[in-house]
Amino acid sequence: MERATLARPYAEAVAQLAAATDAWQAWSDRLALLAAVAGDEQIAALAANPAVPTARIVDLIDTVCGPRLGAEGRNLLAVLAENKRLALLDEIVAQFEAIKTAREGVLDAHITSAYPLSDAQLAALGERLQQRFGRKVNVTQSVDAELIGGVLIRVGDEVMDASVRGGLQSLGATLKA
Repeated sequence: MERATLARPYAEAVAQLAAATDAWQAWSDRLALLAAVAGDEQIAALAANPAVPTARIVDLIDTVCGPRLGAEGRNLLAVLAENKRLALLDEIVAQFEAIKTAREGVLDAHITSAYPLSDAQLAALGERLQQRFGRKVNVTQSVDAELIGGVLIRVGDEVMDASVRGGLQSLGATLKA
C-alpha cells in the first residue's frame, strides 16, 4: 500500500482534532517535532527493531520531545508506534499541512525557473497567481537549468509550463504529427 494512503487517516484525524480546538499551529508544531525526532537514524532503527518494545520507543521519543509534545501528541505517538507507522510521520505532516493550508484558503505554488528569480519577480508572479486563483498563494522557488529559460509553475495539480524547454517539446510534438 502506498505511503500516502496509509498516512491519510492519521493526517485527517489530527486535522479534526486541530479543527475542534482551533489548534492548527500547535498541531503543526507537534507533528514537525515528532517527525524530526522519529526521523533520526538511531530512533528509526530502534523503532524498526522488533526486539524493542513499543512502550520503550514511545517513552524515548516522548522524553526527547519533552513537554512540547503534550498529552494529545503523546497519544498520537503511542498509536503510531503501536501500528508501526512512525516512518509515515513525514507524509502525515505533509498531508496535515495540505489540509491546514486548504482550510485557510491558501494555495501553495512552486515556481521552477532556469535562473534564480529576484524577490520582486517572485512577488509579481505570486500576485498574478493570487488574481488568477482568487486566493492567497504561498510561493516557493527552485532552479532547473534544463528549462533553458522561462518558468514552470505548479499550483496543486495544475501545471503551467512557460519554459523554453516546454515550448520546444510542444513544437517537436507538432512537427511529428
